[in-house]
Amino acid sequence: MDYTPAKGVWDKTYVHVDSSRIDDYLVALKKTWVPEQERAKKHGLVDQYVVQVLANPATTGPNVMLGIHYLSMAALDPEKSRDMAMQAEAEKAIPKAASAAEQEVRAKYRTIVREELWTSVDYGK
Repeated sequence: MDYTPAKGVWDKTYVHVDSSRIDDYLVALKKTWVPEQERAKKHGLVDQYVVQVLANPATTGPNVMLGIHYLSMAALDPEKSRDMAMQAEAEKAIPKAASAAEQEVRAKYRTIVREELWTSVDYGK
């Protein structure tokens, strides 16, 4: 075979953000989404994540992409003790009321367009 399926899966979320609010959105992600991904790394679920902004963000389609690389498809399966521990850590970092308020503000200027799971292939050397 000319390639090998790579382990893991990318969860890509495509978002449309009002172009005048992209900076606000990126700052908000740094407060909430990034710490969430760091907790997932600490718990061994993900090994990398990325935020990408479309070079021409004044579009009607998605202009921000959030990518999370899970170590395996199994990492997407629920595990009660781990998930509850991560939830407790999240609530300690950002109280539920503050998180809900932040989401309410974001909902005014961003729309999640779609979410997809992508796998990679390795062509070797």
